[in-house]
Amino acid sequence: MPVDHSEAFARIVSADPDDIVKAFAANPAFRAAEWEELTTEADPYRRPVRPDDLAWLNYAEPMPADKALKLSALLGHRMLRNVYDTGLLYLPPAADDAAAAHAADFYAEPNRLLGALAAPILQRHLFSFLQGERKPLGAPTVEELAAAVAQEHEQRAAEPGRAFTAALSTKDRKASATFTLLQLSAYLPASRTAVGRAALGEYEAAHPGARVAFLDDYRTWAGLHAEYRALMTSAGLATTTGAYWQLYLGTSLARGNHLHHLSRDREKYPEFLGALLHHRIDQALTAPRFADVFEDAFGARSGLFDLLGPAPRDAAEAAEQAAAWVRPLAALYGPAAVERFHHGFGDAARLARLWDEDLAEQLAWADDIPLYQEKAARIDRHIQDNGITVDLDTFVESNEETSTTHVHDEHRLVMIEHGQMHFWNNVTHKIELNEGEKVLIPVSRLHGSTVLSGECTYHQPIIPEDMYARF
Repeated sequence: MPVDHSEAFARIVSADPDDIVKAFAANPAFRAAEWEELTTEADPYRRPVRPDDLAWLNYAEPMPADKALKLSALLGHRMLRNVYDTGLLYLPPAADDAAAAHAADFYAEPNRLLGALAAPILQRHLFSFLQGERKPLGAPTVEELAAAVAQEHEQRAAEPGRAFTAALSTKDRKASATFTLLQLSAYLPASRTAVGRAALGEYEAAHPGARVAFLDDYRTWAGLHAEYRALMTSAGLATTTGAYWQLYLGTSLARGNHLHHLSRDREKYPEFLGALLHHRIDQALTAPRFADVFEDAFGARSGLFDLLGPAPRDAAEAAEQAAAWVRPLAALYGPAAVERFHHGFGDAARLARLWDEDLAEQLAWADDIPLYQEKAARIDRHIQDNGITVDLDTFVESNEETSTTHVHDEHRLVMIEHGQMHFWNNVTHKIELNEGEKVLIPVSRLHGSTVLSGECTYHQPIIPEDMYARF
């Protein structure tokens, strides 16, 4: 007999926004990871969120811009991607009992209803900061918009980003390229799926050619599965959605989530078009850089990046594309449509720059862990020699206890007092930390751990910004 959830949902709708988010995150498919779930190649539905951390995070208010690389952003984008993906079909690569159980939880009606309630809360929290970063057009005209798009194209072409330079400058370039590919897998398929979703509807008379363009975009992506799989396989990776969930940066999830958000909200059609145009520009300008990084690490140049679909070849063509897309909307909605298109375009550009910063910092830190172990020892010695008191968290964990990957909102040391753990920040390898060893984890750097010994006691001193800067 079907279970009646009506009373429970009546309570939830009137609940505190944080309670709604917590209720969504309580789904068994989103529980904290266990040691055998560091990767989930056989299960597209198992997506750890770290729900225990929601007890002290506030999703009821917009996230400040300075927290866009911190924990509420990472966990928020994990939850929001889960909301979006419950409306899409994912199948495991083979029959698997655990995947079947998680699929039932993932697609359950209560989970989808909770997701519908959580989505506007998460979207407001995660994307509101973009409004304060927008640069207004000189005037809300098609000509001004086209000029702004051309300028962004020229700037992006001149400065393709730090992340690719960082990936090609590391000592372990295979590890760096693998992590970079994981980030691409976190947002490229999602962004293309968002475009496919946007194609649904009847709007050809008002916006000629748009629906066919979106369908062509998605059809092109669907036809590139073999090339995408070959690229992933060259790095020893599977193409299962969410297979490397714990290693996706929050900014990688954010780029796909942003396009999903705009394509799902039909009132944001102008913003969606602006964001999509930036994705196309970004795709064209970063494709050769991605190909360089992967060829350097894996020994062959992928053909995927030559086949991804239409993209402006230069600034003039980008400006023409913007004008062609926005004119029908300006005829329908007036100057506001031009401004809104520009908002979507600028917001996508901001998220792309944030992603580049985040990835470059992550690659540099992960490639030089011995240096950060040395820095940790020097900082600890400085604290002890000078009798400095710092805030400190202490943990006692048992064998195989696992910390789902996360970031900290401050600089921390990890210091092993007793026992042994694996510390990890990539699918390529793990870092063994033994009794007496320590490592410095800068703010916003993605990492997780698993206890190897029967019991492990470790401390996390919180390092003030001025002290961190000294070392």
